[in-house]
Amino acid sequence: MQDTLLEMRSITKTFPGVKALDDVSLKVRSGEIHAICGENGAGKSTLMKVLSGVYPAGSYEGEIHYDGALAAFRDIADSEARGIIIIHQELALVPLLSIGENLFLGNENARGGVIDWRATNQRTETLLGKVGLHDAPTTQVEKLGVGKQQLVEIAKALAKDVRLLILDEPTSALSESDSQALLDLMLELKAQGMTQIIISHKLNEVRRVADTVTVIRDGHSVSSFSASEGITEDRIVRDMVGRSMENRYPARTPDIGERIMRVADWSVYHPEHADREVVRNVNFDVRAGEVVGIAGLMGAGRTELAMSIFGQSWGQNITGTVEMHGKPVDVSSVSRAIAAGLAYVTEDRKSLGLILDDTITRNITLANLPEVASGGVLNKRAEAQVAEKYRKDLGIRTPGVFQKVVNLSGGNQQKVVLSKWLFAGPEVLILDEPTRGIDVGAKYEIYGLINDLAAAGKGVVMISSEMPELLGMCDRIYVMNEGAFVGEMPAAEASQERIMSLIVNE
Repeated sequence: MQDTLLEMRSITKTFPGVKALDDVSLKVRSGEIHAICGENGAGKSTLMKVLSGVYPAGSYEGEIHYDGALAAFRDIADSEARGIIIIHQELALVPLLSIGENLFLGNENARGGVIDWRATNQRTETLLGKVGLHDAPTTQVEKLGVGKQQLVEIAKALAKDVRLLILDEPTSALSESDSQALLDLMLELKAQGMTQIIISHKLNEVRRVADTVTVIRDGHSVSSFSASEGITEDRIVRDMVGRSMENRYPARTPDIGERIMRVADWSVYHPEHADREVVRNVNFDVRAGEVVGIAGLMGAGRTELAMSIFGQSWGQNITGTVEMHGKPVDVSSVSRAIAAGLAYVTEDRKSLGLILDDTITRNITLANLPEVASGGVLNKRAEAQVAEKYRKDLGIRTPGVFQKVVNLSGGNQQKVVLSKWLFAGPEVLILDEPTRGIDVGAKYEIYGLINDLAAAGKGVVMISSEMPELLGMCDRIYVMNEGAFVGEMPAAEASQERIMSLIVNE
């Protein structure tokens, strides 16, 4: 392999009461794709913030050697000037600006203080060609899908003469096809000599593109090994969680009872395009103690189905019926859906599932405030007691329940969302991508919670883009394509091939 481009030596970063990084070292060679793996809260993002100057020189211990010289980055602009560019999981694009405006924001093509739009658009077309994007430079970013927005971010990095590109969970919100296209682009950039660091929970993707893997656990660098030594998912998992995990899905003996919920002839139209039917005549049911999966490609209508059932949170001209225990119920608003015994854990926990700047306590009690109030006045002591109960029951890792949710790892944030809806006392929980952006150790804990819910007689609907997850967790699976259910099967008779066959041959 080529010479070393980056070496981080004995990095230690301490926050009040917490040592986030403890003597972490990392060596990245020129022209390689280097994967950093670890559980949520292991210190991966903190390490990259040290590298990029978000935490400037002097705020941490240790040394950064970059391109053969000792580096002391004062801020992000300083690291970017040296060609180190980070693309964060939450994309840093301005939705109402065009692609070209986003690419050169703060770095405009200007003469005498006047932007040269012709030069901007020409350079934008060249950069978009390099990442395989063919939209016009004047296209508003908000009109692009997430996959294309990710490519715009990479083009933006190329506009800054990037030498070291860092991608933090780049495929977490992408469809399977967009994810594969992005990985192909990474390999193409590598062939052109670009050095890259990828942070990812998707170990199959790490195996596909990485030349070297470094594993961080609890703020310590645990191991580093190359493709020539053999990059296997089992080895990465063992180093990430500190133990072997032969079975990724906890065992459960189903005890399925009577039907709790039945959805009949459910149809939904797009909220902005009244002639576009997004969910078409869907019928399904859920029984007590049962985990029901909904499989399908991104855009199949799964989230739209779930949100429309949960208080008609999405869509218009919604028709069909929802029955609980054989009787029709009113789900025309969120409060009525909750009263009917439904709960919905959104796929977008940061925007729709949580109030990030508020405490764990407030977030957990939010869906059932009357339970912790008297005469319309909140009982803060009762709120804290409820939050403490769920902190213990679900194993939320936090110094205390008055911690702000924004400071928690992804897995612990997801546990707070689950706690909120468990406190509401639902009979049926709809879980939309419940393990998205969560590491393998936290996933196992979430799976255990799902099994506990089923064992307690709850009905669980699980929407997931990860077919192995559906096959490993569900008792029965529906397959959705282009707004309609195209198949149903017991999980024992299901396979990835059979599910994809139903989708493709529909």
